[in-house]
Amino acid sequence: MTPEEFSEVLDKLNWKQIDFCRMTDIRKTTTSRWMNGVTPIPGWAVRFLAMAQEIKRLSKLIEPQK
Repeated sequence: MTPEEFSEVLDKLNWKQIDFCRMTDIRKTTTSRWMNGVTPIPGWAVRFLAMAQEIKRLSKLIEPQK
């Protein structure tokens, strides 16, 4: 995952970097290094975001009709 893709997924989830950090118990400096391309984004973070997107998609299936 590229820094741009990471940012796009956060946007789709309506999350900020700090939200991701709180949910994964990592420091903001870690995601900053990812976003600046200093450190590669690890596979676990990619899988976490994929699961979050799937949960969001599935949750829409059980929302009451408006």
